Amino acid sequence: MEDLYRKYQSAPEALQAMAVPDIPDALFEKLDDSEKDSEFVAMASKTYFQDAWSRFRKNRLALVGLIFITAMILAAIFIPLLSPYTYDGQDMLLRNAGPSWAHPFGTDKFGRDILVRCMYGARISLSVGFAAALLNLVIGVLYGGVCGYIGGRLDLILMRIVDILYSVPTLLYVILIMLVFGANIFSVLLAICVSSWVGMARQVRAQVLSLREQEFALAAYVIGASRKRILFKHLVVNCMGPIIVNATLMVPDAIFTEAFLAFVGIGISIPMASWGTMANDARSLLMSYPMQMVWPVAAICLTMLSLHFIGDGLSEALDPRKR
Repeated sequence: MEDLYRKYQSAPEALQAMAVPDIPDALFEKLDDSEKDSEFVAMASKTYFQDAWSRFRKNRLALVGLIFITAMILAAIFIPLLSPYTYDGQDMLLRNAGPSWAHPFGTDKFGRDILVRCMYGARISLSVGFAAALLNLVIGVLYGGVCGYIGGRLDLILMRIVDILYSVPTLLYVILIMLVFGANIFSVLLAICVSSWVGMARQVRAQVLSLREQEFALAAYVIGASRKRILFKHLVVNCMGPIIVNATLMVPDAIFTEAFLAFVGIGISIPMASWGTMANDARSLLMSYPMQMVWPVAAICLTMLSLHFIGDGLSEALDPRKR
C-alpha cells in the first residue's frame, strides 16, 4: 500500500484524477506501533539445546546426579594433588586405622589412605567410562549411519559382522586382550569397546532407516546434496536425542565392567588404585573392617545411580514427544 501511495503522489494531477479519483488519503495513514502489535504474543526465542537445558533443569533427580558427577570429577582431580599422601604410600604403623582428621576414610591393611585411593580410583573408573562411551559413540554412529543410509548388500554384510561380534561373549574378548596386552588401562578400554558399540550401531541404523524416506531427506537429495551431507547434516542430527541418551547410559556400564574386571583380578593391576581393586582388597577384611568395603562400593553405586538419573533426564529433555 505504501508503494502504491508513493506512485499516486508522484503522478501528475491529471493522471491522479483519471487513475484513482475517489481514493481518500485516510486509507494510506500508517498504523500506530501499538496497534500493529496488539495481537502479538511475546515469547523468548530458544535454540534446541537451550530448550533442552531448561527442561533438564526441571528434573530434580537428573540435576542432583549432574551435581554429584561434577563434584566427583573435581574431587578426583584435586584431592590426590593436594593430599600429602599417595595412592601407593604405605605406613605399616597405621594399618586398618579408622576415620580421623588425617585420614577421613581411614587406612587399609597396608596403611594406605583410603580417601586418596578412592579418588585415584575415580580417575581411572571415570576416565575408562567416558572414553569408552566416546569411542562407542563415534564407531556406532559411523557404522550404523552408513549401514542404514547406504543399505543393500553393504548393509547386509556389515550387519552380519555385527551379529557375529554380538554372539561372542564379552568376557572372552577381555581374557584374550588381557593375555596379549597385559593388565592395564588400555587393555580394559579396548576390551570394553570391542563389542559394546554394537548396540549403538543397531540403534543408529534403525533411526536412519526411519528418517531417510522422510520429506526433508528426499528434498535434500533432489536439490543435489551429497550423501555425506545428507547423512551427517540431516539424518544423524535428527536422531541425536536417542544417541546422546544411549551414550550417557554407556558410561555406567563401562564403569561397572571395569570395576568387575578389577574385582575378579583381571583388570587394573596392583598397586594402582581402582574401585574394583579396592573392593577386592577389602574382601578379606569384610568381617573385621567392613568400612573398607563400604567406600568403594558406595562410590560405584552412587556414580552409576547419578549417571542413570542424568540419562533419564536427557531422555525427557531431548525427546520432543515428552514435552
